[in-house]
Amino acid sequence: MKHIKLNIRTKTQNYSMIIGSDLTKKISKILNNNSITFKNCLLVVDNNIPSGKILEIKKSLKNKKIFSLLIKAKENNKNIKSVNKILKILLEKNFSREDCLISIGGGITGDIAGFAASQFKRGLKFINIPTTLLAQVDSSVGGKTGVNTKYGKNLIGSFYQPNLVISDIEFLKTLPKREIICGYGEILKHSLIANRKFYYYLTKNCKKILQLSTPYIDNSIYESCKIKKEIVEKDERESGLRKVLNFGHTFAHAYEASLNYSRKLNHGEAVILGMNTALNFCFDNKLIKKRDYESIMNHIINTKLPSSLKKFFKKKDAHRILSFMLSDKKNRSNQISLVLLKKIGIPVINKEYSKDKILKFLKKELSN
Repeated sequence: MKHIKLNIRTKTQNYSMIIGSDLTKKISKILNNNSITFKNCLLVVDNNIPSGKILEIKKSLKNKKIFSLLIKAKENNKNIKSVNKILKILLEKNFSREDCLISIGGGITGDIAGFAASQFKRGLKFINIPTTLLAQVDSSVGGKTGVNTKYGKNLIGSFYQPNLVISDIEFLKTLPKREIICGYGEILKHSLIANRKFYYYLTKNCKKILQLSTPYIDNSIYESCKIKKEIVEKDERESGLRKVLNFGHTFAHAYEASLNYSRKLNHGEAVILGMNTALNFCFDNKLIKKRDYESIMNHIINTKLPSSLKKFFKKKDAHRILSFMLSDKKNRSNQISLVLLKKIGIPVINKEYSKDKILKFLKKELSN
């Protein structure tokens, strides 16, 4: 498949997302084609990225003065301290707003770097090079940046669109299967909230996608990003429609926080478990028909996606999970706001439920 270009147009920024293979060798050409210029750049790099890939990127950034910062991409490091490390370098090296910060890593790296870019002199150029499937189909599109606190996930952050996103599929070939499954969960989410036809494509080709076979993985990344692009363009700052992208996330973020962002459960796995929980909640409350519910659940089982909460929690943990759900930034009152599913491709937003109802449901989920 040839390189694909998605043009994303929001009120604050128009930018392109380039999807394809061996793109890191062509960064200078991509920059020229997209009229992006700068003299200095800071590479914020996940320390798990192969050194050969970083060298390739540096060689491709011709005639640029390059600085680098390696970070450990863990949820516990997604905090203000990490942002301050980036800001310190930008200040010490006297970066201007016309210079550039480039993130090379997964969603954690992109969120930290993007937030730092938004804060430095009220915004400098930002390029995101997502290296995980999860980041390529989710966090790299839409401009959400932020960090975690002890009170919850992503409670400090900003909306800050990048100037360019470069999604090189070659990075995915270095990832463990666990990371591919996490990214696939987000692809599945996009199909569930927006495109029944795409859902059937995933059902038919899920094994080939998980094996990173071309053109199935390429098509899946493209279709997934296209769904998110169309939503973000209509609602950049999550005042309405964009909330559908949080399907499963209210539960997911609470699961992560309840485990203190332990490596036992990474973000992608939490989202899959969160979607599974949300679907059970939909079925319990007669919101989704049995046929669609069973189809999705069979898909999750057949694809061997994470599906068991009891692997991580006990019934007594329901209160702790609820406490984090209550602090979710999408809540508008003492009730908990959930994104749910009416049919495959038809989500429901702004459904609010009492904490007693959610607690009772969680206890049931953790007992089954």
